[in-house]
Amino acid sequence: MSEKKRTIMTGAQKAKVALEAVKGNKTVNEIAQEYGVHPT
Repeated sequence: MSEKKRTIMTGAQKAKVALEAVKGNKTVNEIAQEYGVHPT
């Protein structure tokens, strides 16, 4: 079984994801899937 390595996100990437969440146009699950992160 292969294990995934954790991806390193820059501050800019984190801010982009956070802005998407604050806008409220998409659900948390949609945003997580788009950026390849866990919904929590």
